[in-house]
Amino acid sequence: MSCSIQLACLAHRIWRHKGPISTLLLPLSWLTRLIVACKRRRFAKPSAQTRGRAPIIVVGNIYVGGTGKTPVTIALVQGLRALGWTPGIVSRGYGVKKAQAARTGIGQLDPAQFGDEPALIARCTGAPVAVHPRRGLALRALEAAYPEVDVIIADDGLQHLALARDIEVAVQDSRGIGNGRLLPAGPLREPAGRLRHVDYLIVNLEAGQRPPKAPGTVPVVCMRLLPERMEHLATHRIQTWNAWFADHGKDPVSAVAGIGRPRRFFRMLAASGLTLADAVALPDHATFRDSPFDALGQRPILITAKDAIKCAAHARDGRLWVVHATPHFSDEHWIGHIARRLRAAPGPA
Repeated sequence: MSCSIQLACLAHRIWRHKGPISTLLLPLSWLTRLIVACKRRRFAKPSAQTRGRAPIIVVGNIYVGGTGKTPVTIALVQGLRALGWTPGIVSRGYGVKKAQAARTGIGQLDPAQFGDEPALIARCTGAPVAVHPRRGLALRALEAAYPEVDVIIADDGLQHLALARDIEVAVQDSRGIGNGRLLPAGPLREPAGRLRHVDYLIVNLEAGQRPPKAPGTVPVVCMRLLPERMEHLATHRIQTWNAWFADHGKDPVSAVAGIGRPRRFFRMLAASGLTLADAVALPDHATFRDSPFDALGQRPILITAKDAIKCAAHARDGRLWVVHATPHFSDEHWIGHIARRLRAAPGPA
């Protein structure tokens, strides 16, 4: 396990409780609170925010790290398209070299130019994407390049207050708000009370987990990710999960993940009946320039869809299988409710 993974695990253990280390860090979290409050005052007026011609849905979280925002964004795009909308996505483009102008694209995008998560969203949905740290610039570029877009989804944009929003969707997991403290004394980017003001709270749960207590009257939808189909990376052959499991599930397999919470991926596989001989956790947004697969023997190696888009250099490795997981929601109509709200959203200012 890499040093960065170990440090992340240590931090999350500290953030479970209000222990001595967390308490020592409290003065720094007060500074975080001050910065958050100043930012909210700065963008409190609609005139300080960027709004386009289409309504905007923001997907994000207040708990630092991976909570499952990308599957929610993909589900929103696919669900709204099925209801007659034409969604487009704006995102920061984490880890890519900042450019003066926003990058736009559709389909098979280069993760080195767009970021792994926007590239995955584009590949899974076929929807147009624009990336830039300033989401307003991304929004303008998206509207210029794809005028047919009639709803914008801002991926990981909850704290980007310069971008207006009509609907906010927060995503968390079974950790809830941890110890309830702001960074670095706790895991929160904003005070826990922020969740009382979002429109939907999606709780990403694993098998056997129960959702944390809901904040106020915010609608809560539970999400569980389950493997749906498998893709052989070398040949792009697709099998349903059940067919693949019948062929390979009796023997131990290996798994590699470079996502926010690799253990969630490993536990999903184990809960689906697999025995993991190896479970290799890499840092989130790992580049895969150096192969993590060489020491794993000849058994099948399972990777996430997010990691697969960065594994072009390893595409000839016949051991690699991409796990395409699908979210299952406790309320299957929640995207329909959002679509009805979008029709009532105000037009451009």
